[in-house]
Amino acid sequence: MASADSSRPHAAARPQGRVRWRRFALMLVPALGAAGALIGLTASGVLAGSISVSGQAFTVKASQLQGTGFAQYGSVLPTAAGPKPVAVSVIQGADLTDLCQSVTSPTPVGDVTLRLTAGDNGTAAHADNMVVAADHLSGDATFHGIVIGQDAGKLGVGSGTVPAPQPGGFGQMAGDVTINNLDQNTWLTTAGTFSLPNLSLSFGKPC
Repeated sequence: MASADSSRPHAAARPQGRVRWRRFALMLVPALGAAGALIGLTASGVLAGSISVSGQAFTVKASQLQGTGFAQYGSVLPTAAGPKPVAVSVIQGADLTDLCQSVTSPTPVGDVTLRLTAGDNGTAAHADNMVVAADHLSGDATFHGIVIGQDAGKLGVGSGTVPAPQPGGFGQMAGDVTINNLDQNTWLTTAGTFSLPNLSLSFGKPC
């Protein structure tokens, strides 16, 4: 009697275990495909924790941004001017056409604007593993494969420079994004690689 009872659960457990793991793997593979690139931002060490954020924002504009592997969440960025609430955008690969970046600073001779342009000669500027912390973003945006209301803690992104998303916080992610007439008030931008064709740096007007 005891022998029959002990053998029956053992015999049933083996096939159930095989079916459970097979189903688990089939469910896990698509999820990894969607989030793997974003998780790699942290694992690759692109987002170093040694940056001190200035207390001055800068303007970033582009006639078009095309990005793949997009995630976004809210955070608070510690800066020299104090904590700043920001929207953190993480983009695996971004192409920016007609990129313009400018910052105006007070000097002994008055306010001076440093202006950088690139990607305006037919070849877009390109950034890999780009993270942008901004408190203003506008433009005409189109998302594909978007999920709005994603648990920010499940986005698979994080860094020592920009605070990681809080579990249970609001987030969103998409397979790709296109933003025309991009205009951002930005506190911090980081990237693993940033290619700037036709780069021009000068003093001039704000973007």
